[in-house]
Formats: sequence, C-alpha cells, structure tokens
Amino acid sequence: MHGFLNIDKPAGITSHDVVARVRRLAGRGVKVGHAGTLDPAATGVLPIALGHATRLIEYLGDARKGYRGLVRLGVTTSTEDAEGEVTATSPVPPLSSELIEAAVAPLRGAIMQVPPMYSALHHQGQRLYDLARAGKTVDLEARPVEIDELTWDLEGADALVIDVVCGKGTYIRSLARDIGVALGCGAHLAGLRRTFVGPFAIGEAVPLADLQAEPGRLAPALLSPEIALADWPTVDLDDEGARRVRNGLPVDLDDLAGDYVCSRDSSGALLAVLRREGGVWRPAKVFL
Repeated sequence: MHGFLNIDKPAGITSHDVVARVRRLAGRGVKVGHAGTLDPAATGVLPIALGHATRLIEYLGDARKGYRGLVRLGVTTSTEDAEGEVTATSPVPPLSSELIEAAVAPLRGAIMQVPPMYSALHHQGQRLYDLARAGKTVDLEARPVEIDELTWDLEGADALVIDVVCGKGTYIRSLARDIGVALGCGAHLAGLRRTFVGPFAIGEAVPLADLQAEPGRLAPALLSPEIALADWPTVDLDDEGARRVRNGLPVDLDDLAGDYVCSRDSSGALLAVLRREGGVWRPAKVFL
C-alpha cells in the first residue's frame, strides 16, 4: 500500500494521533507518516504518506500552504492562540479599512517573523514549548518567512478572518499577534483551518472520521506518490539512463531549471528524484 491520503484533520487531536489511526486502518507493516504538523486545535489539510510515499515527505516541506484564521482582537494569550491563558485585554479601536490595511500590509512579502514561544522549535537542544511550560523565557530571534498572500475580512467589531498563502516556517499565530500589536490592542489566533498543502486541497480532503467509519474507503482514497512532486519538472529516461540511475550513477540531461527533477523510466513509472551536481544529475532517491 503506497501513496498519499489527503486527510481533513479534526480539532482536538495531534497530527501524530492521525498517523496512529491511519496506521491501524492500513494494517501491520505499512509505514505511515505526515507532511506538515497541525496544532491540535487546528483543522484542515494534513497529507498522510503510506509505504514508499513516506520517502517523499521531505519534498513537501517547501510546498506553499494556505490557511484561514480567525484573529480575535483585544485579547492576548500565553500561547498566542485560544488554548492559552489570557495575559492581557485591551479596548479594540474603531476599525476602518484603512487602519486594518495599514496593520496588515507590512506582513506581506518576504518578512522577518518572531515565532511563538509555544512552538516545536529548538533552543539549545530543548523544545520551546517545554521551556515555556517550565516557566522559562527565551529571547527569540526573528526568522525569514514568505507571505505570498494575506487578505482579510472584518468579522464583527473585534475580529478578522485572514486568508494566508505562505512558505515554510510561517506561524499564523505570529501573524495574528503582530496584527494585534500593530493595531495597539493585542490579539490571538482564535481558530485555524489549513486550506491546502501544495497539491493537496481542502475541497478534495477526506474527513478522518469517514475513513474510520468505513475502512474500505482507505485504498480508493490513496493518491499516487507522484502527487508530492506534481509541480516539479519531469524527464523521461531511456533504458540506459534508467539503468544508470538504478545503479546510483549520474546521467547527463538537457539544461533544466532548478536543482531537482523527477525522472520516469520508459514505461512512464516514477523512477527517481535527481539532484543537480555540477554538470550532471545524480539520483537522490530511487523508487524502482
């Protein structure tokens, strides 16, 4: 059993919980992993890899991701989301389009973002959330992230719905926090739903509860492992080129953009991921 499941994760469980439940459905001996952690309170797209597809998880790390978040203004929490303790409250100013846009605009594009203290990032060998739970604070350095799109809609007098398209390493909680800081009233992320990860979209996602209720739906729901590389350039190799790749040897290819390409054998099957090294392409991962 090899491929990806596009799972719609429910609130209240971890990404690892989803992996464990799919592993039970898939049966013994099937390797299972996830691509891109979602917080327990968050819902939405969670790609789950089975079998050989687990070897492609790392290539989804750079995939663009989409989110819809609810930003609650005037209330700051210890975790920057609704799970934490309220640490401060402040009146929300009268909100105009001009005021909100002035707060949001600097958060678009290539920005420097300070991650939340409650996160899985490491500091001197320890997870930040472990340090936070122990009452320790750390001066966190801002990290470069890319916000391709950030749009908003006013939700009542004290909340915004934001839609975000971003690159790896982005924290939507941090965006909510920074919007609140810019508006002078503080804020936290009150809800989050991931709308896509690369080629995995929420419109085609399968609710986890549906799979658990009907385990027979698992196999038909499997997507080809190649979906993880859907946006990559692809080259077709002749039999000699395929033989070289299977034996770990480099191949010469026409000039191609980027540092990685997918390769197929003469039957059209996914053969390997090739990495540019100097003037040749070497196999990084071989599947056949």
